[in-house]
Amino acid sequence: MSFKAPFTLLELAVKSLLRNEALAISTLQKLPMELFPSLFKEAFKSRHMKILTAMVAEWPFSCLPVGALMQVPDVVILQAVLDGVDMLLIQNVHLRKSKLRVLDLRNVHHVFWDAWPGIECGESSTGTLSKEQTGNCLNRYALRQLLKVVTDFDLRTHLNEQQAYLLQWAQQQKGSVRLCCMKVTICDTPMKIIKMFFSIFQPCYIEELELSTGWTPAALSCFARCFGQMRNLRKLHLARIYVNTKKAVNSLEDIEEKYTTELNSYSFLRCLKSPLESLSIKLSEFSQSDLEHLCRCQRLFQLKHLTLCGVVLFNLCPALLQFLLENVAATLQILELEDCGIGDSQLSALLPALSQCLQLTRVNFYDNVISISVLMDLLQILANLSKLTEEFYPAPMECYDDLGNVQVNKFASVCPDLLDILRAKRQPIRVTFATDICLKCHQRCALWISETVD
Repeated sequence: MSFKAPFTLLELAVKSLLRNEALAISTLQKLPMELFPSLFKEAFKSRHMKILTAMVAEWPFSCLPVGALMQVPDVVILQAVLDGVDMLLIQNVHLRKSKLRVLDLRNVHHVFWDAWPGIECGESSTGTLSKEQTGNCLNRYALRQLLKVVTDFDLRTHLNEQQAYLLQWAQQQKGSVRLCCMKVTICDTPMKIIKMFFSIFQPCYIEELELSTGWTPAALSCFARCFGQMRNLRKLHLARIYVNTKKAVNSLEDIEEKYTTELNSYSFLRCLKSPLESLSIKLSEFSQSDLEHLCRCQRLFQLKHLTLCGVVLFNLCPALLQFLLENVAATLQILELEDCGIGDSQLSALLPALSQCLQLTRVNFYDNVISISVLMDLLQILANLSKLTEEFYPAPMECYDDLGNVQVNKFASVCPDLLDILRAKRQPIRVTFATDICLKCHQRCALWISETVD
């Protein structure tokens, strides 16, 4: 027989307050601050909207990470929270008396809810802004007086109810709060929505940007001013950027002509104001000039993470990518060149640069057409990189017959010999050799090892 543990005094106090909404609201100013986190979570869970609103206005800590409690979009909860912010603004108390400085609406884990009591999330907590950021867009002293509202935005073909409400509220309170969007995803989003978003949220706070649009590189010129203002951008993800697509250009007819012609190809990267840490380009077309703009961009010379996936490189000069790898050798930790059409000549040209990338922890060369001899050369180079913990290699081209079918026995016999090349110099931790994905079963034939280091 099992017995349920009795309620603690804290739990009993919270339940008592929730049973009497009027009493709970009237006693907030005298309520011990230790009760606020538990009472807020229970009011959130049981949807006591009036208590939530009142608690936001009386919040005794510098940060309220309410987004961590919102597992799914909930416009009713959002409205209750923002109503509490409105109370602060109307009463004009947040300038002097209120301790609340950061309202975090992002749906990310936050230490505040785990570590209470004894922790107060301030400027050093997850997702806060640096001193450099606070001085970028407004007067530094004035910024310190404004409540900071932090969020992420995932923009699709239309706004959901919560996004629409937040944008409407943000537009109304634009001069009264500091609006900070840290991560922005734009996927097939109408330009009308994009323009409205950037008219409310200033680009200078964005740290991560994902664009999946079907635009041409020239169409990205509409972002010329925005890229130039993203002084804190650290991660950039691009997908479905095409060389010549009339349909994509037609979707941007309302953009002023001077901005559609301002940039050509991937030269928009020159507008970046700070070094990127992560660059990911997927399912996009590349010309020789595109690759040249990319590989010669000095803002990429401190990359820690480079991903090119579904970007065809087999007919392009490998010296450019070699040049980029040489310039990021001191910082690069993750390199993924998956399904890029890389052949023996291209990979052989990259080997000297790869030998300099001593910080690599993960490499991925899946779905490239490589012979056994060149793959062995690659493994000889990477065997000297002691920090590698994850390695993904393609099955050699000799493991396929003339029709492209996998010769399973050949594949099974070759992989151990390839693995021995790594083992001769270091202990591999996680290594996988895999064929292309089968069009019938949608699976790879793979041989992998996973070992722990003593």
